[in-house]
Amino acid sequence: MSAISYADKIPNNVNLSEDRALQRALEHWQPNYLAWWREMGPDGALDFDVYLRTAVSADPGGWAHFDYVKMPDYRWGIFLAPQETGRQVNFGAHKGAPAWQDVPGEHRANLRRIIVTQGDTEPASVEQQRHLGRTAPSLYDLRNLFQVNVEEGRHLWAMVYLLHRYFGRDGREEAEALLERRSGDVDNPRILGAFNERTPDWLAFFMFTYFTDRDGKFQLNALAESGFDPLARTTRFMLTEEAHHMFVGESGVARTIQRTCEVMREIGSDAPDKVRAAGAIDLPTLQRYLNFHYSVTIDLFGADQSSNAATFYTAGLKGRFEETKRGDDHVLQGAAYTIMEPRDGAIATREVPLLNALNEVLRDDFIKDSVGGIERWNKVIARHGLQHRLIVPHKAFNRRIGTFSGMHVSPEGEVLSQAQWQAREPQWLPSREDRAFVASLMGRVVEPGKFAGWIAPPPTGINRQPIDFEYVRFG
Repeated sequence: MSAISYADKIPNNVNLSEDRALQRALEHWQPNYLAWWREMGPDGALDFDVYLRTAVSADPGGWAHFDYVKMPDYRWGIFLAPQETGRQVNFGAHKGAPAWQDVPGEHRANLRRIIVTQGDTEPASVEQQRHLGRTAPSLYDLRNLFQVNVEEGRHLWAMVYLLHRYFGRDGREEAEALLERRSGDVDNPRILGAFNERTPDWLAFFMFTYFTDRDGKFQLNALAESGFDPLARTTRFMLTEEAHHMFVGESGVARTIQRTCEVMREIGSDAPDKVRAAGAIDLPTLQRYLNFHYSVTIDLFGADQSSNAATFYTAGLKGRFEETKRGDDHVLQGAAYTIMEPRDGAIATREVPLLNALNEVLRDDFIKDSVGGIERWNKVIARHGLQHRLIVPHKAFNRRIGTFSGMHVSPEGEVLSQAQWQAREPQWLPSREDRAFVASLMGRVVEPGKFAGWIAPPPTGINRQPIDFEYVRFG
């Protein structure tokens, strides 16, 4: 079923009205969700009319409708991609068996863990970004922020549906806990470290949506391969929405770079202090923000070697990125993978069982994909005749998880002493002064078609609307 029913209290394409117990449970959860949104959603924006897209079909062609809506009235719901007839488990010990429509008892705990961890990231990002609307550089950007926020909320609904539908009382308790944790809270934080970091300014937001939402792309793609078919169908539709989030990040950074390059040409200098004095963000500061968000994000893939990742794969619960396009046997017994590791104060490589290195495989896929976008940013710089280039730091740089945790490594891969790291860290990661400067630029711009001086306008508007369209109407 691909058409979405909006006649129900909870929009869905899963025939929710045919399961009265499940429908009642979700309708009981819904007010708690709305209370969370009013407390932790976008600050001061409850009465805004926002030009948002809403899913109206799970069909990739023409799946969304655009119109003005107040965010608390947004029709969050449960949408799964169409079921594939005859779908099989495509990897692991169950390869070739029919995909599961119910949770296999022996995999219940692991599947619940996977779903809860993914679900926890969705409200976390809304909480991290809730104050950004007060410093939006344009109505266009404000609307994009709100679109990301409501769709992260819908992704929470997607995971909560699975918890309620397939995990009984345990699932209902986990769904409530998703609304109780808070990003950055000392006593009850979000599960993953990157989702407890602050997102204090719009450059951080653009970097977050470029890098951390890209992690989401790879995690969701791996889950879309799952032998548990409802999870696979849920995440396939989530990926349709996730693409816009990465667009917001990539284009936002590109527009920031564009404006910086324009200012550098106007003033005839690339000196950071002169660029800042002219109201733009200098390229070295952009590089430091890139270094921070990249290194925090690659930690999200977990330890370099993981028995849990091996278990999830062998059980058919979580595959690799584009699993079915790979040319191996999709069982991986006896296969090896080369990883980096510290050895005698240096960085060395060695081969380990591929099954244990699946986190590293996904991390490496993410890195390759991330480099492509950074090269597109470099083309913006090159078009202005400038020699500066942004780079991806070394995989071991600024790591907090895995074998490189606690090791001091430069962006170029040089192993350093603690004293050397402390002396040079301000060259590589945003300093308090960097963040204060960027924060000083964050004045709110709300006139249609106008943009803050540190960012260039986009080349086109949303949904073929003009750039000066009134994307947000203030109540």
